Amino acid sequence: MTAPTPSASAGIDRGVLKIAGVVVLGAIMSILDVTVVGIALPTFQQVFNSTYAEVAWTMTAYTLALATVIPVTGWAADRFGTKRLYLLSLTLFTIGSVLCAMAWSIQSLVVFRILQGLGGGMLLPLGMTILTRAAGPDRVGRVMSILGVPMLLGPIGGPILGGWLIDVASWHWIFLINLPIGIFAFLYASRVLPKDAPQPSESFDIVGMLLLSPGLALFLFGVSSIPEAGTVASGRVLIPAVIGLVLMVSFVFHALRKDHPLIDLHLFKNRNLSIAVITMTLFSIAFFGAMLLFPTYFIQVRLETKLAAGLLLAPQGIGAMLSMPIAGALTDKMGPGKFVLSGIVLIAAGMAVFTQIGADTSYGILMGALFVMGLGMGMTMMPIMSAAMATLSHHTAARGSTLMNIVQQSAGSIGTAVASVILTNQILSRPAAGALVGTQQMVEAGTLPAIPPEVIAQGAPALADSFGNTFIVSLVLIVLCLIPAMFLPRRKPALTDEQKADSTPIIMH
Repeated sequence: MTAPTPSASAGIDRGVLKIAGVVVLGAIMSILDVTVVGIALPTFQQVFNSTYAEVAWTMTAYTLALATVIPVTGWAADRFGTKRLYLLSLTLFTIGSVLCAMAWSIQSLVVFRILQGLGGGMLLPLGMTILTRAAGPDRVGRVMSILGVPMLLGPIGGPILGGWLIDVASWHWIFLINLPIGIFAFLYASRVLPKDAPQPSESFDIVGMLLLSPGLALFLFGVSSIPEAGTVASGRVLIPAVIGLVLMVSFVFHALRKDHPLIDLHLFKNRNLSIAVITMTLFSIAFFGAMLLFPTYFIQVRLETKLAAGLLLAPQGIGAMLSMPIAGALTDKMGPGKFVLSGIVLIAAGMAVFTQIGADTSYGILMGALFVMGLGMGMTMMPIMSAAMATLSHHTAARGSTLMNIVQQSAGSIGTAVASVILTNQILSRPAAGALVGTQQMVEAGTLPAIPPEVIAQGAPALADSFGNTFIVSLVLIVLCLIPAMFLPRRKPALTDEQKADSTPIIMH
């Protein structure tokens, strides 16, 4: 069946919606697996008799595998075709998930998480490429809003799903749940994704891969080690981070001299993409840092369960779901600038409430602030992505989506590390807050039956102050996003000559 050409209709036709369904399934699997596993770390400590530092590698290994494979996605998509690569990624991810459920030690679990990450790392940039090509530049805002749902809801739904599965079944099911979803996604993708028509590809940039992939992985490893080390000055942080930076800078010089590099840095000649990258960097640092703080506040200060903390974050997801489709549709007609600026203002307004947070702040106020922030997030993240992708041609879409995913992954890791370090230092400066956190860890480890009331009475207000001061940093970073966002296009960008030439119909079968 032949669907309409990408620019044939102002709306989203059934063919594109079917493709979007495939992409969203893959994105949900990839993103949820980052947050679902986070809730299971204490369980891994008990089951595998390991330290927290050892079980944390189940998170770190997955993230590093994602970072390693993302840079080659653009080249591989051009060379082998997006459908074949997407099916391969789904297969690797699903097999890795089953092997994780069969892990017999913490070491084997870490190895299987790497395999899972190698598949999961390609799902999001590939999905973005597939959707952009299917919808065409006229409708990129709407399809990006569809892809944004799992990106925004993953951090919220992950703790809820993970906590529920561990409570009603066992830790194995946080991985086994990917098996039926993966099989269905594979069969669905085989049927609805357009047939591959890979172009004769440039030779693979081996030097670029040897510089960028390990460079990105080492840099993210160093940054991810900051919370555990407690300082940036630690050798565990500085050595890999500096080596990673040197490799990435070397890649920049290499890419600017090479005709067909692994990541085409000449894309930065596109003004909209460059501004979008700067805005996305600041936004991801602030957003992912704050997303770490919200559930931690409910768990450590208000002594809620992990499942309850996840449910308390639901207003944020509801707000995003309400605003995202509207912002996506209007972005295609009016450009992303107005919506991103409005979204940032809403996020800043909600974040300002959390800078004044206390140990007994009304849940109604907090959930209202989260709802307002959700509205803002739905108007921000995916319109920024749309600004980057809307002026790219069919040929450069894969490279552009790869670039944006590298930026988001790196900035998100930096944001998480920065928020963790600031919060840790704030807690250390308040002995009562440190005593409460330490007592909670003893209770969780089973060495203490319950937290003494006097420790809660003294520690909760001090701990709430620690969170409030940390949220101030997130608020400042969010406000800084306004500067590059002012330069985003405030009207629908005109199609380039190369985009006008892209009129290949989507073949559905």
